Amino acid sequence: MDSEKSGEEATITIQDTKTDPKSKGKAIAGATGLVTSKATYMQQKGGWKKGAAIFDFVLRLCAITAGLAATSIMGTTEQSLPFFTQFFQFHAEYDDIETFRFFTFANGIASGYLVLSLPFSIVCIVRPYATGPRLFLIIFDSVAMALIVAAASAATAIAYLAHNGNSDANWNAICNQFTDFCQSSSSAIVASFIAAVMLLFLIILSAVALRRN
Repeated sequence: MDSEKSGEEATITIQDTKTDPKSKGKAIAGATGLVTSKATYMQQKGGWKKGAAIFDFVLRLCAITAGLAATSIMGTTEQSLPFFTQFFQFHAEYDDIETFRFFTFANGIASGYLVLSLPFSIVCIVRPYATGPRLFLIIFDSVAMALIVAAASAATAIAYLAHNGNSDANWNAICNQFTDFCQSSSSAIVASFIAAVMLLFLIILSAVALRRN
């Protein structure tokens, strides 16, 4: 009797889950839900990246407009003042000042780069997960921003001297006479700084997009 009881106690009922249709259905439903939630997450993430790439493209067009405006305004800045007669004049032009010449070339180069960068921005729209184009843009956007900031800062110093002069160095302000020249150069400098700010936003946007990969 004892041996029979011990044999009965040692008997364990094992349910075969492989043949249980309810368990199998639950497992399939769980796997399907996991795949669906992952697909939804990837779709949302891809949508965010695509939206950021579209905003990058629009902001890049605005930066091109500001850079070209700075280049064209400074490149056409000149003014002549008659002195005694119309045959004897004072003439001021942007290329008379080396800093303004550097400003024009720097903004022209940066604007040309921004035009060439548009295809890479379009690639980021088509392929939101691509890291190569974004890495290219963030590197060269930084170089273009540094170039524009350097040129605009140097031109700002010259414009300040033109407006206020320097009594210690005995430099007279010329903007009282060359008003149109000073206004045009100042407008070009403002447009250049606007382009630099837009490039800064482009760099931040690319960095955030790369960080969220």
